[in-house]
Amino acid sequence: MDGLTRIQCRSLMKLSSHVPRATAHAISRRHASTLATTNAPSTKERVVILGSGWAGYAAARTLSPSKTTRILISPRSHFAFTPLLASTSVGTLEFRAAIEPVRRLGLDEFHQAWASSIDFKNKTIRVEANLRGDVSAATNRPEIKGEEFDVKYDKLVIAVGCYSQTFGIEGVKEHANFLRDVGDARAIRLQVLQAFETADLPTTSDEERKKLLHFAVVGGGPTGIEFAAELHDLIKDDLSRMYPKLQKHCAITVYDIAPKVLPMFDSKLAAYATETFKRQGIRVKTEHHLTRIRRQGHVLMLQIKEEPEEVGAGIVVWSTGLMQNPLVKTLVESDTEGVGKIAKDPRTGGIVTNPNLQVQLQGAGDGSETTTLKDVYAVGDCTSVQGASYPATAQVAAQQAVYLAKQLNRGEREASKPFKFKNWGVMTYLGSWRAIHQSEADNLRGWAAWVLWRTAYLTRSMSVRNKIMIPVYWVITWIFGRDISRF
Repeated sequence: MDGLTRIQCRSLMKLSSHVPRATAHAISRRHASTLATTNAPSTKERVVILGSGWAGYAAARTLSPSKTTRILISPRSHFAFTPLLASTSVGTLEFRAAIEPVRRLGLDEFHQAWASSIDFKNKTIRVEANLRGDVSAATNRPEIKGEEFDVKYDKLVIAVGCYSQTFGIEGVKEHANFLRDVGDARAIRLQVLQAFETADLPTTSDEERKKLLHFAVVGGGPTGIEFAAELHDLIKDDLSRMYPKLQKHCAITVYDIAPKVLPMFDSKLAAYATETFKRQGIRVKTEHHLTRIRRQGHVLMLQIKEEPEEVGAGIVVWSTGLMQNPLVKTLVESDTEGVGKIAKDPRTGGIVTNPNLQVQLQGAGDGSETTTLKDVYAVGDCTSVQGASYPATAQVAAQQAVYLAKQLNRGEREASKPFKFKNWGVMTYLGSWRAIHQSEADNLRGWAAWVLWRTAYLTRSMSVRNKIMIPVYWVITWIFGRDISRF
């Protein structure tokens, strides 16, 4: 007994001799039981989730930690509350109010990485670590090769979402800004403020100011419309006081190839949105086709089919169309030995699932008859459910993920009912405390719809922390204005 004197050793030996034999046996049994529990293999199933978007995050959040071993693989370590990204891009909210760190879910494992391939036969995922850190939607970032490793699964949930569709238009990847993650919102915020600083220089001509302070939004869906509305509020409420001489040069234009913006809304609400924008000075140009973007000095030059000359802009925000994740494209085009080929939706290119969200394999012949791939599920924008046509929205992805996680919690012994989507309606902010809302129950517009819009986004935010911080930031912005610092 190192560190003890002989007298201390003898005292300890005497004390141990007086310990009752029953007590010693009890201690011995308890110790053996603890060792057996520690060394016993886990009987919980390993459920691996690919992606931390609306579907992936909701699935990980709903899965029972006592019944499953939860493993999440995603190139980003957070979940982005996408409806609030437009607000963060103009300083109405701070970036952290729109994200939820996935490690706060108390997962058994989390890997900040991309899944590059899946071996369905051996239930193994090949993963590449994300060493870049930046996971914004921009596609012109330098690639950094990360370390590769394998992850085993018992059940697999594919929830990788989609990428922004560029339609092969020249210059979009290099010069346009997407709005799908916090990194995108931060880049937009910096460029908008930099455009005003550059335009305010005495060396900048009025012609250059007109181009710099023209903000182009391509895409007339909810994301594009809400960004244009938030940008209008920023310019009108805050930047107009700080750059009063530049207001006559400011312009916001929404371009869309469709006959009307907001096609998911009925014609009356879409017309109300267009009229509201017109009163606010936001131009809406439908049936306009962008064919090229190129850089010229500090500005971007847009070639639009319906315009006789190129149009200058300080920033282009791209919000139109979705394309499948590269992993999904690889999965539906490859044939796994001993398993088969995953069924592909001909319209979206996504993974076909049955109503229980189980991934389907192509059948023989024309492929119309499919079979189920055991233990593999897919949810969210990357999927297409047989016999249904769901929109690629956050509420569809979240509801699918919650449904699937609850089924996995129950286990295979209980028969599951097929997934059924409950439409809570759609809403869009129009600026100046106005919005529109459409549901099966009613249609709202104006200030009442704006109150519902903010209430819905607040209640849908995930953590208690953000449920507190979001209204705090709204109040701070209302009293003191938006933060326009660049950092």
